[in-house]
Amino acid sequence: MSQVLEIDRLAKGFKLHHLGKDIHAFEKVSFNVAAGEFVLLKGTNGAGKSTLLRTIYRSYLPRAGTIRFHSDHGPIDLARAADIDVAYLRRTEIGFVTQFLVARPRVSAEKIVAERLRLAGYDFETALEQARAALEAFGVKPELWPAYPTTFSGGEQQKVNLARALILPQKLLLLDEPTASLDANARRALVARLAELKKAGTAMIGVFHHPDDVAHLIDRVIDLTPDANDHENREDVTL
Repeated sequence: MSQVLEIDRLAKGFKLHHLGKDIHAFEKVSFNVAAGEFVLLKGTNGAGKSTLLRTIYRSYLPRAGTIRFHSDHGPIDLARAADIDVAYLRRTEIGFVTQFLVARPRVSAEKIVAERLRLAGYDFETALEQARAALEAFGVKPELWPAYPTTFSGGEQQKVNLARALILPQKLLLLDEPTASLDANARRALVARLAELKKAGTAMIGVFHHPDDVAHLIDRVIDLTPDANDHENREDVTL
């Protein structure tokens, strides 16, 4: 399998200026992810799982290390890439799924989901049809499709969020607790969609509130729990 991501000795921390302290999130993390591979991150609270995902996505700048992403245009170190290049890769090759939807006022659920397809060049009717199918798959009732997600419950907003985030295949997909707030049916729909993406070659790194849901998809587990004797690549399990 071809490598999609190569992480080498990545480190991240935060400076609390008002306390005059440095807080380490993680240090010297190294691992690779290949096409079609599913890597689960685990660790105690505060081990840096979500921070690692956000650092790979370049919401945070790392303190040290490299994040070598093999894009369709060639390899690029996301740790040092220009903001314009990172923004382009987010639109085209790198997806990030969280449990939170940033809903815009007076934009319907179906149009929020269809927007991803429209930006990719789909015509309006095709994008809307596929958006409705995605919403249906996650259990959003048809009467809510033209409604504004700002009025939805947290669980319903999360379903819209997942439909939007997963409607297009990506080369790399980062998943930060995507099953939080979901009912059992929506969790099954999510797992089915992730299985489709994995089969199509999407590389995935995830943190899951219900890891048993995706147990059959996991290829490796990376444990970020700090170890006084070894901060190197804590590659825990090969499944």
